[in-house]
Amino acid sequence: MPSPAQRPPTSSRREFLHAGLRGLGSLSLPSLLRLRAASPAQEGNPPATAVILVWLRGGCSHLDTYDPKPKSTSDYRGPFATIESRTPGLHLTELIPRQASISDKFTILRSLAHTGGGHPAGSLQMLSGDPDAQDKPKPVYPDFMTVAHYMRRQRARALPNYIGVNPVTNYDGFRIAGPSYVGPAYEPFAVSGDPSDPKFQILNIGLTDDGQIARLQQKVRLRTSLDQFRRAADSSGVMDAMNRFETQALELLTSRQAAEAFDLNRESPKTRDRYGRHQWGQQCLMARRLVEAGVEIVTTTFDGPLCGRVANWDDHAVNHHVFDALAYRAPYFDQAVSALIEDIYARGLDRRVLVVVTGEFGRTPRISYVASSGPGQASAAAGVVQPGRDHWPNANSMIWAGGGIETGRVIGATDSKGEEVVESRVGPQDFLATIYHHLGIDYEHATIPNLSGRPTPIVTNGKAIAGLVGRQSAKGDG
Repeated sequence: MPSPAQRPPTSSRREFLHAGLRGLGSLSLPSLLRLRAASPAQEGNPPATAVILVWLRGGCSHLDTYDPKPKSTSDYRGPFATIESRTPGLHLTELIPRQASISDKFTILRSLAHTGGGHPAGSLQMLSGDPDAQDKPKPVYPDFMTVAHYMRRQRARALPNYIGVNPVTNYDGFRIAGPSYVGPAYEPFAVSGDPSDPKFQILNIGLTDDGQIARLQQKVRLRTSLDQFRRAADSSGVMDAMNRFETQALELLTSRQAAEAFDLNRESPKTRDRYGRHQWGQQCLMARRLVEAGVEIVTTTFDGPLCGRVANWDDHAVNHHVFDALAYRAPYFDQAVSALIEDIYARGLDRRVLVVVTGEFGRTPRISYVASSGPGQASAAAGVVQPGRDHWPNANSMIWAGGGIETGRVIGATDSKGEEVVESRVGPQDFLATIYHHLGIDYEHATIPNLSGRPTPIVTNGKAIAGLVGRQSAKGDG
């Protein structure tokens, strides 16, 4: 059995952060002790780097975005023309003109492949490095966001260090990301809802009522005085850790910094318009605000109504007319992603903040034709045969921006039909190693004890992708 210092915490950090006035006095001392009774964090002080993951839930067609094959036959090519980008010799599809105009600010990776053909398996391979090709209901290994949160948890900060703005969590009834044996204390602080909605708000962040704040502080002072004798008797340092966490939670509930970080109304109308007055655009704007405020791990999922009838990128013909779906969502996608990348550079965050845009896999290069299962946005009436693209883990394209990397480049290549990687093939372990490298985490040696207390590597046989490694360590905020 693992020692108490190794045993994963069993009480959720979000449970405390969301408790607010209703629950601050209700959490017991044992609950708080369990919450922070984890093994010591990685030694040293990693650089103040951050990552934003934009997750395309369901898998985006690489042929119709970043890896077009205009010379292939019509049963592969699709209807979209290619356009020149700002990068000499690089052509993208006409669906993403804004991204094409700033291609000098990102690098395309066209050569990631894995064996997870289902959404759960593909997502788990990408996010946690699970090598299993079979779908499973929940993660066996912690996702990289949780790992990074765990490794960097001893930094002093007023804001949670891992925030999901429409977080990466589930695919239908499957859990595709989660803390596994690291424990629920390291799950994301979840922001749900549509940030473009004028009525959008986040509860229990930045209380402004002086009376509420005073009552909250009084509860904390009372419990602190009652627990003083326990702290005097404690020699393990666990009480001190609990006290630091309690202080952070109080700051989150009362600090203006927290309220301002989440408040999109503090942005100019011009900036909000640039990102797009829609859910994906405002999610990306919030992500930028959060990393600028010091948050180090931010995820945001692009799904929901902007995707089309089935609310994701899973463009089987039974779900969507793939090309109608791509054309429908492309303006929102193109605007949000290009604005985020431009803003990261314009605000001097490009060395510190790494932006990664990807889904779990690509889509089949050969177009399939199947009857629609029902009408809706980007889908014909039930029974009408329409084109689709299916799951394709053999090749996936994604973009990387910021992070001090050399941009305006393409890494890797697929064959003439986009079916197989033919140059610079990399896998999920390399993907994870690259992100850990940016975050200053020693992925070659770092381990986390599993439920049996056995040290488990965070990366197995992976190596940071050379073309996506920053040219020098980030320093400060810019």
